[in-house]
Amino acid sequence: MIRTLLCSAALTLAATAAMADETAGKTNREIFRNVTLVYDQPLPNVPGKSMRGVLVNYVPGGNSPGHFHPRSAFIYATVLEGAIRSKVNDGPEITYRAGESWSEFPGDRHAVSANASATEPARLLAVFVVDTDETELVIPFE
Repeated sequence: MIRTLLCSAALTLAATAAMADETAGKTNREIFRNVTLVYDQPLPNVPGKSMRGVLVNYVPGGNSPGHFHPRSAFIYATVLEGAIRSKVNDGPEITYRAGESWSEFPGDRHAVSANASATEPARLLAVFVVDTDETELVIPFE
């Protein structure tokens, strides 16, 4: 059991170091090139807030680096195609299939966001309610 835990910890550290190398010196747009803004509308009845929709496309076996969202962001995400593995904060890793959804709250950290399939693509739509002046919706862990 201890050996398994130590191996898991070592793999996690190696993956984190590899991810840091992969994202070093890149802009958010370069890091999250699979994320496309598809909707942006200020909320007329909630001054200073906007609703934004982003489409996230995953190639087979694809993933997004660990990330968080602006502190003002409340997010509703729904899987449109395929299956997505997701882990938010210290919660369990959950696989969501087409038609299933979840929410993320201000300050949440998204440790895992990945296509659950090595052979099929996956897509999700994330709808944000966020401060209108926010410019970055997805921020990689440092």
